[in-house]
Amino acid sequence: MSQPDADVRVTQLRKAYGDVVAVDGVELEVGRGQFFTLLGPSGSGKTTTLRLIAGFERPDAGRVELGGVDVTGRAPNARDVNTVFQDYALFPHMTVAENVEYGLRVKGVGRRDRRTQAESALDRVRLGGYGERKPVQLSGGQRQRVALARAIVNRPRVLLLDEPLGALDLKLRQEMQTFLKALQRDLGITFLYVTHDQEEALTMSDQLAVFNEGRIEQVGTPQEVYEQPATEFVAGFVGVSNIVEEEGRRYTIRPEKIRMDGTGRPGTIAEAVFVGMFTRYVVDLDDGVRLTVVRQNDTSPDERGSRVHLDWSRADTFDIPEKEET
Repeated sequence: MSQPDADVRVTQLRKAYGDVVAVDGVELEVGRGQFFTLLGPSGSGKTTTLRLIAGFERPDAGRVELGGVDVTGRAPNARDVNTVFQDYALFPHMTVAENVEYGLRVKGVGRRDRRTQAESALDRVRLGGYGERKPVQLSGGQRQRVALARAIVNRPRVLLLDEPLGALDLKLRQEMQTFLKALQRDLGITFLYVTHDQEEALTMSDQLAVFNEGRIEQVGTPQEVYEQPATEFVAGFVGVSNIVEEEGRRYTIRPEKIRMDGTGRPGTIAEAVFVGMFTRYVVDLDDGVRLTVVRQNDTSPDERGSRVHLDWSRADTFDIPEKEET
């Protein structure tokens, strides 16, 4: 359904590089003030789509609108967006404050106003007092927040983020995920975020689009995409899902939805992997079906070779539609 207040709308977007079609007829709408994620594996078209929206690439076909205005033919600096990249792209010879002020200086904003707005942006990203430092004096997470301050100081309609946390270690990534989501809520700016990390997408997004081979396979809330995958690709890429074929049905069932108790279908544990808070099991049922199951470690984990019984509710399964012929 078309959103009258969409901040981003792309229609039949297509981009090819020689014989390789990177984006193939993508249709997308991002509502005002949403945290919207483009999720997919490397080469799926998500970053190219972001670059087409930013104006860094020109589409072979299709249309890009920002706030209802066609910007398909406009240069990047004529679009009401800013982009944050994985490599920060900070000027090493400038101070933190000068980096943040740079876009304002290009626009001709006076020195006093530039400094005031830059200080406000740095405060928002929890770097008040860091303005006189150079980027080399900051940690990776701090440099990323400087890049964010530089992007938000202009108050763009849409902030585009291309794998911005990819260079950070796991603990810092998780901290920055929480920070980014809180910042987006605070600013009320539309965030369009690119990642290949499923957990990151599920954690941060209001809505997400799953990309595969230049096309969108599913759009929905994190819960909708995870709990009700529309295709086999989505079921396998977003989290872990068992694909079961039996009695004329082909369906998915998530590992955490399967009960491992004294009733149900008998089988043998083929593998048991301890993962801290839970254990992941691979179970071979006596009828030939192999399933992955996860169980919280509130009791002693079962071991490889143990006999178990598996059961699940039909309500937790989702039929996989047959692929359409192209």
